[in-house]
Amino acid sequence: MFLTDTQCKAAKPKEKTYKLSDSEGLYLEVLPTGGKYWRLKYRLHGKEKRLGLGVYPKISLLKAREEKQRIRNELSTGIDPLLQKALKKQEAAFESATTFKEVAKEWHSKGVETWDPRYAKTIMHRLEKYTFDEFGHYPLNILKPITILLCLQKVEQTAPEMARRVKQLVSHILRYAIVTERIDRDLTIGLETALKKYKKGHFASIDIEELPKLLVALHNHKTRLYRQTYLAIRIMLLTFVRTSELIEARWDEIDFESALWIIPAERMKMRSPHLVPLSFQVIAILKELRELNKHREHLFPSLPRPRKPMSKGTILMALKRMGFSNRMTGHGFRALALGILKEKLGYNHEIADRQLAHIPQKSTDRAYDRAHFLSKRVEMMQNYANYLDGVSQQAILEFVF
Repeated sequence: MFLTDTQCKAAKPKEKTYKLSDSEGLYLEVLPTGGKYWRLKYRLHGKEKRLGLGVYPKISLLKAREEKQRIRNELSTGIDPLLQKALKKQEAAFESATTFKEVAKEWHSKGVETWDPRYAKTIMHRLEKYTFDEFGHYPLNILKPITILLCLQKVEQTAPEMARRVKQLVSHILRYAIVTERIDRDLTIGLETALKKYKKGHFASIDIEELPKLLVALHNHKTRLYRQTYLAIRIMLLTFVRTSELIEARWDEIDFESALWIIPAERMKMRSPHLVPLSFQVIAILKELRELNKHREHLFPSLPRPRKPMSKGTILMALKRMGFSNRMTGHGFRALALGILKEKLGYNHEIADRQLAHIPQKSTDRAYDRAHFLSKRVEMMQNYANYLDGVSQQAILEFVF
């Protein structure tokens, strides 16, 4: 017999779950809690299965029969309604995770385990700062190139190079979306043609001929600068390491006996340990610093927060006070040193490059350990320090007389 709507309404809960059958496997399941659910029992490939069709009375008896008939029609073609339901549920979850923000986070999670922690943090910071608020909430299937372009043009107003980095980052994410079948093309292709023409500049650095002026200015500000800042600039001149490598230096990296500064891989840009031979002049500065900061972890601790290194802007501010604003940077010391080593002291580019911690272009050269030229670099760094002393003394004498 077929069920009637009156029977469905009148069905009361019992101590145990029971069912009221309709036809062709359709039945109403009544729970002890009073809930009523439509179920469909069917067989496919010799196996009995059950499928939920919804809650009564939200799904009426008539609608339950219509759904039953639709499913029976699919069964006749070999389609399993349970698998279809699971697939639709999966697709719905998939659709909810196809906004740019969700896909970007998914892409980021795939790389974070192998990336350097600082790099991973930088990538997420750029996504959050430049893209998420602009189009992170857009589903990828409606995201347009113009939306991305407007974001990039907004960034390039103050940071042209960053606009290009953000474009590259978005491109990586969209290519990931392509291979995971969220989108069928990279929407960033060609956007560079709508950005302003931009030539990446170099870090400000004085010419070799201006070195005497810099050394005189440093000498004249010897008593005006905080002693630690003065010594930091002196070491920057003598070792030409990167600013972050200098200010984050720790005492356990300094080997006084071997006259070596061993910078660990995690603090290097190329993630490879770097050896810095220390001239007699640098050793003397380090001994003075040790008296100043021997109880601190860092060679150059911050004044307000001694457990942290000093600010990256400290050297820039000192150079500004010395009259070299926009003419010299911490990174500029590296370009200056490279010029002196090659033009004034006659060292070949390969040895100087190793001391700058540049990665060799040729794969065969990259196979050699950075210590391969260590003996020559020890000699080079001492000659370089002596050269600076000579230029400084001559310049100061000329300034005085």
